[in-house]
Amino acid sequence: MAMNVGSSSGDDEVVSTINTTPLVDVMLVLLIIFLLTIPAVINSVKLNLPKETNVVRVTKPENIEISVSKEGDIYWGTTLVNDTDDLVKRLGKVAVLNPQPEVHVRGDDKSRYESVGRVVYACQRAGIMKVSFVTEPPAKGG
Repeated sequence: MAMNVGSSSGDDEVVSTINTTPLVDVMLVLLIIFLLTIPAVINSVKLNLPKETNVVRVTKPENIEISVSKEGDIYWGTTLVNDTDDLVKRLGKVAVLNPQPEVHVRGDDKSRYESVGRVVYACQRAGIMKVSFVTEPPAKGG
């Protein structure tokens, strides 16, 4: 029995096909690397994050607007309040009303947290049950 290897003419033919074996090997290695590293990147601490709601603010006449200027001055509507004790007295008078009005705190973006904190503490001392912070939405395209 005879075996025929190669061509009968003895000339070597040029193989013009692309060898894809090295390409497949590299792609499999990259796939394995991605499969191992992606779960390490995605893992994080499980938290119940707050859901943002866009609630339209309805201004009622009985709501109280308290503003804090960047200098720390406190205003009841447009009237300057002398100090936090005066604010607690004013809030104490409206805290007994039924239904109790809401307090909307408007703080200047340059004001110190301490100034706004004093207003919130005054509301707590007076027994106000609902305190809201008034903000402006970010500028579009900013």
